[in-house]
Amino acid sequence: MALIVQKYGGSSVGSVERIQAVAKRVGETVKAGNSLVVVVSAMGKTTDGLVKLASDISPHPSKREMDMLLSTGEQVSIALLSMALQEIGQPAISLTGAQVGIVTEPDHTRARILHIATQRIEKSLKEGKVVVVAGFQGVSSTEELEITTLGRGGSDTSAVAIAAALGAEKCEIYTDVPGILTTDPRLVPEARLMERITCDEMLELASLGAKVLHPRAVEIARNYGVSLVVRSSWTKDPGTIVDSPKPKPRSLVNLEIARPVDDVEYDTNQAKISLLRVPDEPGVAARLFGEIARQKVDVDLIIQSIHDGNTNDIAFTVMTPILNKAEAVASAIAPALGTSNGEEEAEVMVQQHIAKVSIVGAGMIGHAGVAAEMFATLARKGINIRMISTSEVKISCVIDSVDCDKAVAALRETFDIEDEVEENSLYSSPNRLISPSSPPVRGVALNMKQARLGIRRVPDLPGMAEKIFGTLSQHNISVDMIIQSQRCHLVNGIPSRDIAFTVARVDAQQAQELLQKAAGECGWGEVVLDMEIAKVSIVGAGMVGQPGIAAQMFEALSQEEINIQMITTSEIKISCVVAESEGVKALKAIHTAFELGGDEEFVIPA
Repeated sequence: MALIVQKYGGSSVGSVERIQAVAKRVGETVKAGNSLVVVVSAMGKTTDGLVKLASDISPHPSKREMDMLLSTGEQVSIALLSMALQEIGQPAISLTGAQVGIVTEPDHTRARILHIATQRIEKSLKEGKVVVVAGFQGVSSTEELEITTLGRGGSDTSAVAIAAALGAEKCEIYTDVPGILTTDPRLVPEARLMERITCDEMLELASLGAKVLHPRAVEIARNYGVSLVVRSSWTKDPGTIVDSPKPKPRSLVNLEIARPVDDVEYDTNQAKISLLRVPDEPGVAARLFGEIARQKVDVDLIIQSIHDGNTNDIAFTVMTPILNKAEAVASAIAPALGTSNGEEEAEVMVQQHIAKVSIVGAGMIGHAGVAAEMFATLARKGINIRMISTSEVKISCVIDSVDCDKAVAALRETFDIEDEVEENSLYSSPNRLISPSSPPVRGVALNMKQARLGIRRVPDLPGMAEKIFGTLSQHNISVDMIIQSQRCHLVNGIPSRDIAFTVARVDAQQAQELLQKAAGECGWGEVVLDMEIAKVSIVGAGMVGQPGIAAQMFEALSQEEINIQMITTSEIKISCVVAESEGVKALKAIHTAFELGGDEEFVIPA
């Protein structure tokens, strides 16, 4: 007999008829010989209605009372679903988050799960009952046993956490789309259904704004090896399997706040090529990386900083054996790039003897200060950072190779990594679950809820990144893309560079104020805020080792005359910042360029 956890979202239980349909599906699953735990959200738009009621009473209601209010929505759903199951002859019991033993931090409206006391669930399952659990909520670990909620996507998080705690065979997420699609079907109706996707790819897509799964739920699945399936509530179709790697041993205590970093990796076989003062206009990145792809040069990291005047800088890393070939391509194309006014020629700079040092772990999502902690560790050892690349499962810094051993040892100590680290570690290789026939790009995502901050003239000294991102992490502000310009300016005899990064728009004003306040003490210049940006990204583990993927993305944007304002990459993701007004056009162009569309158009049920 298999133990299965099923989760149904608000639209799936949005009416009496839909609740009865869910009960029928649940009953069929039990009759097939399975034990079942069902996690449900509040009915339809119930949560939105409760939020409006609160705002009608108070413009600034307390977080505690909001948790008390919002937790009632799921209680309605679980009681009605249990009644519906009992009505068709299936024994069932409804349990709130507190009754089921979901213990969380005492942090109202965004608590993280510490552990789950599974005894009551297991007892009810042995009695032949379906256990219907209220998602999105728990009870605090404090003496007061406060009701807490988990924040957006909390029911997904509840379901996967329960599956991990029970050692369930799988966790099925039922939603209003047929599974994981190549992009948002609301924007691109011809988006194609994927049969399988890796947890790493799903983490990137979820964090980029794909709404089918919440990143915290995928994070738990990856860390504990939970098998996930995303299916439609309206059909019997198999949906999409989200493959989890075999996890390292991990305690179920402090489930969501256990150590965020699993591994430290390094690569000393790299060199960096920078093109300075390239025109800030559409098509430049496409021409550069198009030629690089034609010459079969495989590029690792790519960054493009914010503009300086009417130009900006592009830098990329390659493996040392192909450095001469890569440098020759860059040097040949630099004169052709020129600038828009023809007065300057792009300059090619090469830096050898560099190393890429990375921290790896899905737990970084829920920890705003992980990047700052990495930067602080390097600063304490006097190590200067030359490039930064971020993703949902990895943060990489390019440093001088002479500092590599010192950096690796310090990071292992900081993040309590006990196992011996190996160069080019395969533990986090995004290729490990990918079939050779899988396309290199699996999905395209658009995030329209970010803002960009640029800090001008940051002293190029160890510790500067730690000061910037440590300041933000102290105020629980999470940072996404981080880019350091390659061009140096002398300010009072000290070399300086610009640093740009993106944050959620709701945090942008506060971030600007905090950093501007720190400018005098830390010695950097103006902090510039741009609220009108969009980030479009491609994700795919199969792009590793395939030259030309970045060039194809850049060319798609160039064909639409869309200017790329920033570029950053990881092994399985390439992201470009464009103007907000061009975000949807960029998404559609890239989706078409990689031939990700299908013959069927998906319509989201009302």
